[in-house]
Amino acid sequence: MPQPLTSYTCKLNDFQAKTLEVHLRDHDFEFREVPYARYAGAKEKLNVVFYQSGKLVVQGKGTQEFVEFVLEPLILQEARVGYEEVLNPEMLLPRFGIDESGKGDFFGPLCIAGVYVNEEVVRGWRDAGIQDSKNIGSDRKINDLAKLIRETRGCVYSVVPIGNEAYNRLYSKMRSVNTLLAWGHARVIENLMLQRHRMNPLPVRAISDQFAREKSTVGNALMSLGREIELVQMHKAEADIAVAAASILARDEFVTRLANLGKQFQMVFPKGASAAVDAAAKAFVEKFGASELSKVAKTHFRTSLRAQGLPEPPKTEWRKKAKAE
Repeated sequence: MPQPLTSYTCKLNDFQAKTLEVHLRDHDFEFREVPYARYAGAKEKLNVVFYQSGKLVVQGKGTQEFVEFVLEPLILQEARVGYEEVLNPEMLLPRFGIDESGKGDFFGPLCIAGVYVNEEVVRGWRDAGIQDSKNIGSDRKINDLAKLIRETRGCVYSVVPIGNEAYNRLYSKMRSVNTLLAWGHARVIENLMLQRHRMNPLPVRAISDQFAREKSTVGNALMSLGREIELVQMHKAEADIAVAAASILARDEFVTRLANLGKQFQMVFPKGASAAVDAAAKAFVEKFGASELSKVAKTHFRTSLRAQGLPEPPKTEWRKKAKAE
């Protein structure tokens, strides 16, 4: 017997959002401030948050009842829970999901992961909480989900970590993060295709986020086996469970390797790019010298110049090319 829902996410238009807010206020939900949310209400063991992006998140033991008796009939005016496969039959198709982690982090590697899923895997993950890693706030939760993904029967995966020294060498040749990312995506797809004998049925496509302006950036980087499968690039691809699973494996690999770098150099390397990262970069250079920075960081970031006390070049304003008349 399937476990009841404890988490549900969907998009609302402005009218639906306002209707839901009125319902929550009329039914004694306690409202509170939540970052990036238009409103958030809680009642007993149920939390409802509507974000500025238009995303609604419902969590808690009362989720199933709330979705079936309030959200679907009164707000969405359609039945979705239990009908996902009818509304979106492609969710059960065998496919690859590809995603990366570490692209925007000064310290640590760039990690790209790919995951093969089929109908059995998708059904098995229905209530596992697998979602875009950026929506999971705990490294421990990321690690737990990564373990679940790796141990799921029928799931096949590949992770390609690009350590900092290798990353900096590749960047010096390619001069483009997108080109480097495209190579990493292509490498992961090729690695997965080499494991086709473990996949049943064979994948029909590979799905990834469209990180480059031109879709041909990844297409041109594909290797021999990768050219045998359809490549689908789209914005917000992490909504697909295969891509979400890949994002979790990539993030887990990144977090693990960043922690190992910290142990090796007896320092704490903050994630992302921030004032704390700038301070850590400066402290690293003072302790180990600028020549060692390439072992722990992506040296084309402006953070690298600031850490060494070097002047930063002026920022160039990006402008979209005008279409020819």
